[in-house]
Formats: sequence, structure tokens, C-alpha cells
Amino acid sequence: MGETLLAMPELSPRARKILFAVVNEYIETGVPVGSRTLSKAHGVELSAASIRSVLADLDDAGLLSQPHTSAGRVPTDRAIRLFIDTLMQVKAVPAGERAQLDARVAAIFAQSDDPRRDSGRLLSELAGGAAVIAPPRVKTRTLGQLRFIPTRRDQLLAVLVFQDGTVENRFLAIDSAIAESELQRVHNLLADVVEGRTLGEVRELFVRRLADERSELDALRKRAFELGEKATAPIGGKPDKTTEVVIEGQARLLDLAEYGEPTRLKRLVLALEEREEIVHLLDKMLEAGAATVFIGSETGDLAGGQLSLVAAPYSENGQPGAVGVLGPTRMDYAKVVPIVGAAAAALTGASSNNGPGRR
Repeated sequence: MGETLLAMPELSPRARKILFAVVNEYIETGVPVGSRTLSKAHGVELSAASIRSVLADLDDAGLLSQPHTSAGRVPTDRAIRLFIDTLMQVKAVPAGERAQLDARVAAIFAQSDDPRRDSGRLLSELAGGAAVIAPPRVKTRTLGQLRFIPTRRDQLLAVLVFQDGTVENRFLAIDSAIAESELQRVHNLLADVVEGRTLGEVRELFVRRLADERSELDALRKRAFELGEKATAPIGGKPDKTTEVVIEGQARLLDLAEYGEPTRLKRLVLALEEREEIVHLLDKMLEAGAATVFIGSETGDLAGGQLSLVAAPYSENGQPGAVGVLGPTRMDYAKVVPIVGAAAAALTGASSNNGPGRR
């Protein structure tokens, strides 16, 4: 799940118990935790003076911080990392609930016009945070065919058939009508060019050929490469990796006290809108090939280090995608981690059977 920043043997059983209690209380309430709360609510059988002494030691170790001298303690990102890696008791999703989740996601993929977004809404509801789903990158899928179908004098429908069986349709504006015979020659010319190459590779090839001043293109090749470049361009002019990311349940974050301060709220909104940092973290998780928890400052500049991300890989037609939940650093990791894992398994099963392009 992540790199442990402090080995357990460095904490005494007493300190371990108190740290566990502080983190659990803070996750539940979001307010600094004092010695009286630990004694009453968590049954720490020590005198108030002894508890305060242990809290001070944990503070010195960089595991707790004290917002004000008269306030209780707040766990640092380092403490939450230690809690997740060595102390947390994961609440496994019961078999019955997993089966129900599988069935709900399968139904969504079989019936919905936007199954990833609807699955994201379901995950957000279950986890209590903002759900993130990043499907396999278009650039990683290889093309099988590229065809153009006239729809109007000034429009073509580009049909991209990928070798995993999925199909994408894109409408292209053109200056003038193209004869069927010319389109057939374009198809023949592009057949060997596109097959077996990823979308990104094909587009780069078209751009390079059109920009190469040393290459003398005949009219047919020029027309074919221009149409190919339009058909493979990122949708909306933005990088594929951000435009395809689905985020659902943002309102669950905007209402939290952590983001009540205007500067923090602005950082949160920018992170959710621009998404580059979120995609970067999902890429890191996919490189690791396993479920990963990024806590606060570990996310880099994501919302000023005020967000955490629990993410796991899933598979769509054999290609890797990512699913996760965004929340405050005090999110209920013991609950969210297994839910994200169960959602990843449900998405893998449902999308492989009824994925986009197969309905």
C-alpha cells in the first residue's frame, strides 16, 4: 500500500495503542484529540499525565501535531501512513455485499449509456468520497481499421475499430464532398499504416508525414493523412489521459470542513477540474501494479497536499485502467480500501463482458 515511514518496533505497545486511538478518533470526528477523549472514549487505562507524556513523545517523533497549545493532537501524514501499513484493521467487504456490487456494476455496463460515470456514482455513494475512474488509455490500444463514411457534403463519420473489439465514432468536418471511389482508395492506402499501431503512434505518423517538407505527397496521400490526423486527434483538443477520466461525487468533498477555507477550496476545485495530478498518481499506481494509498503530502501538489487517494487497477478487455476514491486525509481507510478493491474487481468483470463498444 505504500512505504512505511517508521518501523513498528520503534513504538512501544503503549505508544502504539494511543496512536491507534488518536488516528481512529481523528478519522471519525476531524477534530484534535485530547487525553480526556482517549481515556473516556477509547478506554486507555492510563492517568491523564501518562497519556499526555506519550502524546508528547509521539509529537516529538513527528507522528502528531498540536494546532494550538491548549488543543489536542492531530495525526500527521506520517502517522496515518504508519497506521495504514501496520496498525489498520481492514473491514473486509462481506461476500454477499461483493456479489451485490458485482451485480449492480454488471447491470450498469449492460444498460447504461455512460457506464463508467454511473459506476463512479455508485462507488462514490458506497465509499463516501469522490470516485475516480480512468479507463485504459486510448493510446495504448492498437488499431485494426480506420474507415470514413460520408454523412453530409461537409461531414464524414470516422470509424475507428480497435483490435480489442471496441469501436469509436467521430464526426469530422470537411471542406467539400469526397467521392466514394476516392474514399475507397484512402482506405486502401491507410490499411497498412494503421493496423497494429496505437492511436498515438498513428497520429504522430500522420503529423510527421504532413510536416516533412522533404516528402512530396501526391494529392491522395495528402488527403488520406489529413483525414487520418483529424480522426486520431485528442477529443476536445486536450490530452487523452485527462479527458477520459471520470470523477463523480465532488460535492461530497466540497461540503467538508477541511475545505471551508477559501484557499483550500480553490486548490481542491482546481485539482478536480484540471486532473493532471490525479492522472499522475493513477499512473504511479498502475506502474506499481497494485492497490495504493497516497496520503496528503504524498500526493505532491494535489490540492495543496490536502487530499488522499485510494486507487486500484482494473482490467478492461485486457487493458489496464484505474479506479479510486478521493477524500480528506482523515478518510476511513479501513472501509475505503476494501471497497475500492471490490469495485476494481466488479469493473473488471463487467467491462470485459459488456464494455463500451460491445453493447
